[in-house]
Amino acid sequence: MIAAIKPAGSNTRGLLAYLYGPGRQDEHLDPHIVAGFAMLGMPDPGRDENATLTALARYLDEPVRLRNSEFGKKVTDHVWHCPVRAAPEDRHLSDTEWGEIAQRIVQAAGIAPTGDDLACRWITVRHADDHIHILATTVREDGRRPKLHDSGLRVGDACREIEKDYGLRQLKKGDRTGARSPTQAEMHKAERLGWEQTSPEWLQDRIRAAIPHVTNAEEFLSYLEADGIEVKARRGPSGDLLGYAVGRPGDVNENGEQIFHPGGKIAPGLSLPKITARLESSRPEEHPTARRNRASTPWHQAADALDTLHADLADDTHAQAHVSALGELIEATSQKAPANLRAELQAASKAFARAQRSQVRAEDRAAHALRSAARDIVRTATGPDGSALAALVAALVWAAIVAGRWHEAKSHAHQADAARQTVRHLQMAADRALAPTLAELAARPPREEARRVLVGDVRAAVPDHAERIFADPAWFALATVLADAEARGHEPHQLLKEAAAQRELTTARQPARVLITRIQHTGRNPAPNRRAEAARRRSTMASTVLTEQSRNPQTAVAATTPTEKQHRQRR
Repeated sequence: MIAAIKPAGSNTRGLLAYLYGPGRQDEHLDPHIVAGFAMLGMPDPGRDENATLTALARYLDEPVRLRNSEFGKKVTDHVWHCPVRAAPEDRHLSDTEWGEIAQRIVQAAGIAPTGDDLACRWITVRHADDHIHILATTVREDGRRPKLHDSGLRVGDACREIEKDYGLRQLKKGDRTGARSPTQAEMHKAERLGWEQTSPEWLQDRIRAAIPHVTNAEEFLSYLEADGIEVKARRGPSGDLLGYAVGRPGDVNENGEQIFHPGGKIAPGLSLPKITARLESSRPEEHPTARRNRASTPWHQAADALDTLHADLADDTHAQAHVSALGELIEATSQKAPANLRAELQAASKAFARAQRSQVRAEDRAAHALRSAARDIVRTATGPDGSALAALVAALVWAAIVAGRWHEAKSHAHQADAARQTVRHLQMAADRALAPTLAELAARPPREEARRVLVGDVRAAVPDHAERIFADPAWFALATVLADAEARGHEPHQLLKEAAAQRELTTARQPARVLITRIQHTGRNPAPNRRAEAARRRSTMASTVLTEQSRNPQTAVAATTPTEKQHRQRR
């Protein structure tokens, strides 16, 4: 059950005209009052042919008029409106039940507290099977204004209790971090203009898409303008940027003027201070191309950066920063991914937007590596390396699972649900990304003798998951990956242990696939020659000793290694 408190209005008669009217699409049927502050003697235009909307409006507005005449200052925000809607799968509720529900909601909101005979005047109009409208005038009988601060949270809590008591679909408790729901007017306008999204939804997607491309607030506004978005900056006397609002081209009011939406009103995480904090935490310390040259491709670098998320969840402020930055990395990946993956990755990015925000304050600088990786992808990735992109998307799957578990541990119900939706989209993208690599690997399996040796490596490295790995259709491809890594000087047993340690395999749908992406990522470079490395270390040690002897001959004996002393004694 959803109760959506609307912005305060000033025209009681006008709202009644809508509630008792036919609706925008003739959807209002049999409008009538099912509950109110005083049912006896109340005019109901839906049941009494002699009652009028004007008479009902005057009846509700009486305390407002008395206050206006007494104080000489007109109240202009006295109309409180709250539609309450049941879920589509909920059972049919009677007028009596809807009336009881309305009574509980106005009590929770502070419109009509229990036992308060001087509370506000209110009515509940029903004109459809699945919802009601509560209308109140927010001047009490004693002339005071009601205390409505945080009424939305209290009403939300009441709805959760109502769902339990009436056997309705149970929704999750709100936490004030969700984006604002579109208004009926915005939805009708989008439908009229042929837009798939309302203006705030459209703007939110483009703001989130812009963040990985910029390093400061001024760049951010310039990027939005270049993307065709109307931008209005708010600046102080010194010229410093204090805030911003954005508008969708073609979204104008009745006077033909552009409609602007402040960033913080579009979604809680899109206010200027929060965006600035995130951008400052990811300013590059060097040119991204320099990092790319040292860290292979941006896809590899991003997969490496995701390891910081798993390792930094003990501190909640760090965890929230990493979860927020993870959303930016998913968005950046969706922008640069090939066409066959883009739809699922974009859906994942949109779903994870809800998981990025919680009441936990983020220490944004803790997620520097993830945000830098996102920026490098949008700025320097010229084309996806198939196996590298597959490894990154697989790493994103696990990262989203980890983020969801953190949210669950913190009882962030909406965020945990969003993370689960994200995982489903990422898993589909990961399957598609890995398909060409699996086909290539399966086409050249290692010989039977080599495969038997690799079976022993798997049983020794991950004994608890060995049978599931062998039953996975991707086992032969995994065997090829291990054989290739061994040819580069790696030890298959060690690679398997390291890959299994990076992600637990119990919840993996296909453990062999998980191991393939991890081993291809960590074992992509040739292993160092161990003999050459040992010789290099001995040479470095000898050079250090000789240098120290030349500086201070008296310390030569002290600097002699135990091996050299033993050798002299044996002679």
